[in-house]
Amino acid sequence: MWHRPQLLNTLADLLFAAGAAMLMAALAIWVLRMPFAPIREVVLEAPLQHVHPAELEEALQGRVRGNFLSLSLDGVRDALEGLPWVRKAMVRRVWPDRLVVSLEEHQPVAHWGDSGGEWVNSFGENFAASLPDGAGLELPILKGPSGTAPLLLKRYGETLELLAPLKLKPVTVSLSSRLALGLKLDNGMRLELGREQNRSPASQRLQRFVDIYPATVAGREPRPAIVDLRYPNGFALYPAGTLPEHRGKE
Repeated sequence: MWHRPQLLNTLADLLFAAGAAMLMAALAIWVLRMPFAPIREVVLEAPLQHVHPAELEEALQGRVRGNFLSLSLDGVRDALEGLPWVRKAMVRRVWPDRLVVSLEEHQPVAHWGDSGGEWVNSFGENFAASLPDGAGLELPILKGPSGTAPLLLKRYGETLELLAPLKLKPVTVSLSSRLALGLKLDNGMRLELGREQNRSPASQRLQRFVDIYPATVAGREPRPAIVDLRYPNGFALYPAGTLPEHRGKE
């Protein structure tokens, strides 16, 4: 081997390359561990409505560690997205010592169920958080099986639009375990729309009610407590204290 210069040169090149790689790896580890370029400032890109500064400080406690290069952006993001009001967090480094945070907060558009601490955001997603006493009272209530919040939010928008000519609006939209739709209106009346049917969609049944409401329901005294719209070609009115039958209806 010692009499083969080409092989010796190749071996030397390989040893040099391996040594250089080891040196670079050691240097990278040293740089990451050195206390140079620490993060000195955390900046929020926009003011927050629901997230309190103290919550941010607590979430970031122990997360903003290491230097500019070794800081775990994923760890910071995960900690921030664990806060009740944070839907999404975006975190980026800005040289030489700044961490810039952008938070997307949940925007509650409806209550979820009767617990008082669960909400539906504008994307139809459920989340749990606290609002000050008295806040959010104007928002509708959505009730249904798990995973049905997007559908109920859509139904709320549709029924709100359909009822607008009557100057009525839904305050509760509910979906039973059998996927039967029900509404409670702001005048206290309850509408039973039943399950979605291809031959008689719930929106069609509600539109039929809207069309004849002024002539048949608006002037009745006392006002019916329940309007059962599950019939194919009509509806039934029930006073307070009675419940509609389910047989033979949609």
